[in-house]
Amino acid sequence: MKLLIIEDDPAIRSLLERIFEDEGHAFESAADGEEGLYLLETGVFDAVVLDWMLPGLSGVELLERARRRKIDTPVLLLTARGEIDDKLTGFRGGADDYLVKPFSIDELLARLEALYRRSLGSGSNLLEAGNLTLDLGRRSVHLSGREVALQRKEYELLLFLMKHKNAPVSKSMIEEQLWSGEEFLQSNVIEVTIYNLRRKIGKERIRTNRGLGYVLEA
Repeated sequence: MKLLIIEDDPAIRSLLERIFEDEGHAFESAADGEEGLYLLETGVFDAVVLDWMLPGLSGVELLERARRRKIDTPVLLLTARGEIDDKLTGFRGGADDYLVKPFSIDELLARLEALYRRSLGSGSNLLEAGNLTLDLGRRSVHLSGREVALQRKEYELLLFLMKHKNAPVSKSMIEEQLWSGEEFLQSNVIEVTIYNLRRKIGKERIRTNRGLGYVLEA
């Protein structure tokens, strides 16, 4: 997943960064509400871990603004406030889930994975585009029932394209999602990965939309 952490406590923020890095997730971080809202508006994320008590702009205020601007990224709200009225305030503000501090790391990861699956389609582990099926749980891909062997980046790219099927995905979006933070990136690595993916799942399935990017045809 590509995650956004919005947390003003440096110890908790650093802990979350280490956990997500160990789990193989990409992430960006913000220490206040204004910066967090900017990253949420300008970036592409699979889920957000959002602290309630933030300087300047609170987590619930940030969430309400994001939802008014039609940003539907799943949000897990973190807070020390565990009363039912507080939970209802968070959900009414647009939170998808709620976790009270102190929290279990395993529970946090499980809740984020559940939000991610739900955002992909009714909590299912399967993504489909015609006769192409991707199983999130098994990290496997099948074409007309036949398993297709993919390299890690090929699988991650296909997953990203399937999440945005029938819509153009730009090279900059792909680079940010799959190669963010890699210091030495070959200039043609995206084109090579697209070529290899087309060779394995069918050239006609991934269309190049001039000036806009790549489109996975469903």
